[in-house]
Amino acid sequence: MEFANPRILWLLLLLVPLAAYYVYRAIQGGAAIKISSVEGLKGAPRTVRYYLRHVPFALRCAALTLIVIAMARPQSAEHNSRTTAEGIDIVLAIDISGSMLARDFRPDRITAAKEVASSFIGDRYGDRIGLVVFAGEAYTQSPLTTDQSSLQTLLGRIRSGVIADGTAIGNGLATAINRLRESDAKSKVIILLTDGVNNRGEIAPLTAAQIAKEFGIKIYTIGVGTEGEAPFPVFDNKGRVVQTVNMKVEIDEPMLRKIASETGGEYFRATDRQTLQAIYDRINEMEKSRVEIAEYTTLHEEYLPYLIAAIVLLVLEFITNRIILKRIP
Repeated sequence: MEFANPRILWLLLLLVPLAAYYVYRAIQGGAAIKISSVEGLKGAPRTVRYYLRHVPFALRCAALTLIVIAMARPQSAEHNSRTTAEGIDIVLAIDISGSMLARDFRPDRITAAKEVASSFIGDRYGDRIGLVVFAGEAYTQSPLTTDQSSLQTLLGRIRSGVIADGTAIGNGLATAINRLRESDAKSKVIILLTDGVNNRGEIAPLTAAQIAKEFGIKIYTIGVGTEGEAPFPVFDNKGRVVQTVNMKVEIDEPMLRKIASETGGEYFRATDRQTLQAIYDRINEMEKSRVEIAEYTTLHEEYLPYLIAAIVLLVLEFITNRIILKRIP
């Protein structure tokens, strides 16, 4: 609550001399009719009127207080804000080939990639994000959406082995481009994560990069895997890990660099979970959405309830004074 004319509240100080004068008159006695002696009245019982004799003055003071408050124009403030976000459309293209089960990341590459991507998605307020997965072929796990809850659910369902094995990087890029080609966002980005060499698919990765460039899509590429060799699990026919075998890590870094530079993006190499997290954090900083927040305040006049209450008190004062106490003017 605030007041449009707060200086008027100083008038409330006038109640102090009024109260002092009333007390003075009450002590002095304010009888209008003089009689020779009151000795015979001292034993008379006190009625309700005796106890109500100060009520009219109290009601009048309360009414004057409310009138002064109403004159000061009390106002309630309603604070509102409007947020305008100029978001970025982002598609995460994630490799789910069998090699993503390698355990040079903890617990493995694909789990680490999902958890880091989940953190990245949580930081992208106002952006539309889609998910594309690829191995020997590619498909859309989630179209572009701002619904982070459903997006996180679909991300959690990603796993290796659900489609033919292989690494079709070109097909993965083409599917991601298809999700973005009709987007009218100011900025369109693909984050491609893979741990291998393109060995499947109908579309060459560099051809897909050229198409992305035509549509104004920037591609960030991430090569996942330690340097040298990495432990790969070997499964039996029931899907149980029976042993791990060290195998050479092969990532086509020259091609991934070319894809990124061709579209204005950047290539990163993630050799462990910490560097992968740092890469997503860096991309998060480079591709910031523009969010504008406009704040405004609406004032509502609140003097009317005080004025109505003052009138009610004055009416009660009149009734008490002229009818209940039956005072002679």
